[in-house]
Amino acid sequence: MVAEIMKLWKKIAIGAGVVVLLAIIIGVTVHQSSKNVATVQTGKVLREDLATVVSASGEIKPKTYVNIGANAFGKITHLLVKEGDRVKKGQLLAQLENVQSSADVNANEASLQMSQTDAIAADAALKTSQADLVRAQADYERNKLDWERAQNLFKDGLISKSDFDSRKNAWATADAGLVQAQTRVAQAKAQKDSADKHITQASANLTHYTDLLQKTTYLAPYDGVITNLPVREGETVVVGIQNAQGSTLMTIADMSVITAEVKVDETDIVNVHIGQPAEVTIDAIPNKVFHGNVSEIGDNAIVRSSGVSTSQSASASEEAKDFKVVVTLTDPPADLRPGLSTTAKITTATRSNALAVPIQALTLRGRKQIEEQNNPPGSVHAAAPAAKEVASKSRKDDDVQGVFVIRKGKAVFVPVSTGITGTTDIEVLDGLKEGDEVITGSYKILRTLRPGTNIKIDNSVPKKEDEEAS
Repeated sequence: MVAEIMKLWKKIAIGAGVVVLLAIIIGVTVHQSSKNVATVQTGKVLREDLATVVSASGEIKPKTYVNIGANAFGKITHLLVKEGDRVKKGQLLAQLENVQSSADVNANEASLQMSQTDAIAADAALKTSQADLVRAQADYERNKLDWERAQNLFKDGLISKSDFDSRKNAWATADAGLVQAQTRVAQAKAQKDSADKHITQASANLTHYTDLLQKTTYLAPYDGVITNLPVREGETVVVGIQNAQGSTLMTIADMSVITAEVKVDETDIVNVHIGQPAEVTIDAIPNKVFHGNVSEIGDNAIVRSSGVSTSQSASASEEAKDFKVVVTLTDPPADLRPGLSTTAKITTATRSNALAVPIQALTLRGRKQIEEQNNPPGSVHAAAPAAKEVASKSRKDDDVQGVFVIRKGKAVFVPVSTGITGTTDIEVLDGLKEGDEVITGSYKILRTLRPGTNIKIDNSVPKKEDEEAS
């Protein structure tokens, strides 16, 4: 009985050993077969509409605004608006004290009127002198003829000596009267010219003092909104001189044309052009997208850390730089306020029905790996010249851009040329066809994957988690 039990246990032990041995063999076989298999995520090459977008942040600004500064020294006697008021062109905004300016204007108006009266009198005197000159000229001509006739008559003895002398004296008197009349005309003309000059001088003085008076009154230059009002009624304002800034009474913004002024990174500015469409979002108005177009592009770079233009900096800077870009909104809301934070997404390029792959599928491989893929060990191929091989090894741009395509269960590296870049996909110009399955992850796998590696597809694993784990 004992011998039979021992035989049974011996058989059981042998059977168990065989099972364990088979399990080990199977495990080793599976392990060896899976050593050269890479688990990847994949995506399809599809046709879609792509758009390249440059995103930049900034603030809302009116296209036209003006800071109204003090044009005269004085106290604000009337401040007729408050911040946020809408004003019309020509509307009275503020009034400075103007007692002296008004008095100066009144005095110069009276002086101008007096000069004009003097000019009228001088003009009348000139006309009188000219009439006297005409009469004197006529007397001169008449007396001259009488004397000439008297000379002939006296020679013939027809008139007496006294009559001859009388006519001669009459002609001499007329000649003196003509000279006197001519002198009075010249004098009247000089007086008329002087009176005219007095009018010009008085008019210039009146213009001067009228301008000073007008500078105490501030009118709205156009329809707009009072966006800043740093002064109060009763305060005294001053005019700026040299490097000293004068008082600013208020800021008026024309809110009929609203812009988003944003700063675009220097690496993206080359793709931004006038007229390109943009989508604008405003932090204060969530869940709404406004539309606009690029209307202005700055020429000078702005240092990001200081906000100072490079043209105003005395030394060169290697810091990151931005360029100002202005987007004019086509559908601004009515209650928009200047200074609100905004983000503009500018569409710099579009492509319809483009062949595209996910951006993360792009990778780089050396030419040597590509040659090994195209010419596996044991194949016969022509060797590249040694000089060219050495040169390629020394080049920094020896890497080739491409994607891994799954063909017959293996990863095949395919060089590609790319076009515009969308949000998540990039245009492929050659090397692929629609429907090709390309490897998109994980990042760790794509970084180390070699051409010809066996592939196992597992798209159930979230790519984000896989990349974070790497």
